[in-house]
Amino acid sequence: MKRALVVCPGRGSYERGSLGSLRGRSPDAQAVIAAADRQRLTEGRIPVAELDARPWRTADHLAGENASLLTAAASLADLADLDLGRYDVVGFCGNSMGWYTALAAAGALPLADALQLIDTLGAWQADNVLGGQVLYPVSGDDWRPDARLEAHVEAAIAGARAAGHQAWWSIRLGGHAVLGADDGGVKHLLANLPKIDTGSRIFPLQLPLHSAFHTPLLAATRDRARAALSDLGWRPPRVPLTDGRGYTFRPFSADPVSLRDYTLDHQVVETFDLGAAVQSALAHTAPDVVIALGPGNPLGGPLARILVGAGQFGIRTRAAFEARQAVDPVLLSFGLAPQRDRLVR
Repeated sequence: MKRALVVCPGRGSYERGSLGSLRGRSPDAQAVIAAADRQRLTEGRIPVAELDARPWRTADHLAGENASLLTAAASLADLADLDLGRYDVVGFCGNSMGWYTALAAAGALPLADALQLIDTLGAWQADNVLGGQVLYPVSGDDWRPDARLEAHVEAAIAGARAAGHQAWWSIRLGGHAVLGADDGGVKHLLANLPKIDTGSRIFPLQLPLHSAFHTPLLAATRDRARAALSDLGWRPPRVPLTDGRGYTFRPFSADPVSLRDYTLDHQVVETFDLGAAVQSALAHTAPDVVIALGPGNPLGGPLARILVGAGQFGIRTRAAFEARQAVDPVLLSFGLAPQRDRLVR
């Protein structure tokens, strides 16, 4: 068996190509999807299975009130299909909203409570997008950190603040900066960050229908969450669970109150550092392989850069990573068909 660190993606991972990803699943995965649909029906919202079967409509599928639980359902369905005869899961972490998915995956919340948490916070985004998020690369073609690009980001944040706007780092996303800002700050960032054309994307790029998550602009959401969701079944995880600071909650010894307070307070209004989370989880769990849950493969690039940056598995360059992946992959994604075949029962 291989020791596996499992990483859960954020809500932006459910894209047009994800349609149909909840159909034809195994009985275990169907049970997860059914639980998500019970949560939706309880609140009078469209079941995720129905959304997954509909033709793509950006306003429906990318809206936070739908995308959040769609993403989590797909991720947890993938986890239900993981071949536990080949992989021993030794740790969990997640990116942004993927932290909430990781709470369920690691057993730090009962499944129904985690689905309620995700669906409730997503529902609060309906007609209530606060500011926005801007994506910008901070690594070069060699996947190493680029000080010049980091300087562009810091200068753009400082410029936005000097112009009277609010702007912060939102997520440190393994080779990319996700910046959170108020509406004026988003416009300033888009206008002042130097354009980069990678051939498939032009940066800076505003993420559609995203609030300025993990920034002080979400203070009211934090307060609302603490009032509405503190009484969920918080408990120590069954498996080590690493948060967006790089702190690991351990089985048996984790304080449920600290876990609750981090989830409903700190990570709502403070920067989420995926790089710190993954590097800390790697150090704590010593896995043989890192597994990214679906939908899609949004974490493939960030995780590859984090692994190279950490020198994990003796891999310190992009070329070395690509060579290793070709013969003995250390990063496996449910969103890539050949790799998925290695993961499912």
